[in-house]
Amino acid sequence: MIALTFHAGPLALDQIRAHGLRAQDIAVVPAAAGGPKGLIFRALDQWVFGAWFPSAPRERTLIGSSIGAWRMAAACQKDPVKAFERLGELYSGQRYTSTKPSQEQIHDVVQGLLAEFVRGHEDDIVKHPQHRLHLLTVRGKRLLSAPGHRYAEMKGFAAAALHNLASRDRLAHLMDRVVIGDVRSAAPWLRERFDSFATHFAPLTRENLAAGLLASGTLPMLMKPVRDIPGAPPGHYWDGGLIDYNLALPYARLASQDPASIVLYPHFSEHIVPGWLDKALPWRRAARGPNRGWLDNVLIVAPSSEFLGKLPRGKLIDRSDFKYYGLNHDARIMAWKHAMDEGGRLRDEFAAFVNKPDLSRIRPL
Repeated sequence: MIALTFHAGPLALDQIRAHGLRAQDIAVVPAAAGGPKGLIFRALDQWVFGAWFPSAPRERTLIGSSIGAWRMAAACQKDPVKAFERLGELYSGQRYTSTKPSQEQIHDVVQGLLAEFVRGHEDDIVKHPQHRLHLLTVRGKRLLSAPGHRYAEMKGFAAAALHNLASRDRLAHLMDRVVIGDVRSAAPWLRERFDSFATHFAPLTRENLAAGLLASGTLPMLMKPVRDIPGAPPGHYWDGGLIDYNLALPYARLASQDPASIVLYPHFSEHIVPGWLDKALPWRRAARGPNRGWLDNVLIVAPSSEFLGKLPRGKLIDRSDFKYYGLNHDARIMAWKHAMDEGGRLRDEFAAFVNKPDLSRIRPL
């Protein structure tokens, strides 16, 4: 069974063709939003951050939204192998007393999960010798600047959906991107404006780490917004995936500073969907239109359809499993653990490719 697919932009393909896939060439690792889907990469993440990258130390930018931000925070801990194991256990171990838990209950469970995840590791994450962590969050504006109750929030996100349907540019009237990032990394490729969203940069500190991770994964309507993150612009914060669902960012700008750099992107599919509200709009996929060149130095590795068919329910684990299994948490946890274990196939194929790249397997983005 072929478990992994490989998709590369032209610059990434040229570099791999000339030198193979080398850890020393990986400059950026993006990590998408997607809830439980991110757990499928547990074994791959453990190998990449626990064995492969340490063999070639260099400064790397790790950037993520929602579960992607949490994965990258695991990568920055002193023992990333244990950190990814713990993240999988904590995330899959969520339990609720109702099939329709309240905003408060979900908020409390997730906040407790993250507190346990980062407790005692704050300095590891913020001060990692090589990794430079950046968390993507969304700050509301206008109708979403400070909704006083659930119905006001519903009205604001209904307006956001309509704005986005008209154009992604119009969504910028209601949301700002806020990057809470490592102060040691200037990240010039992100700082020059590249889309319609105002982007604010805030320093990542041990004091705002947990709040930033919580905000990056705060699902609208399902969880309470996070208010006034220390060191960041004041306001109400939600899931970074609202703007940056699959992180359609101008990675190719890196090539002007480091022509050999590759962006390694373990992703759920070969397609990059810019924002969460774009999921049902296939014409919004990245690498089309004016941003076509953004992915020229990107290598996407994604689970194959054959691999997905072998997983429980024949798909990636996702939030629909909460509804499917209801209050039978033990059955859901068992299914998710099985999926994470199956993710070892992704690790093994990737490691084999690194050892002996087969260029015939790489398809264009």
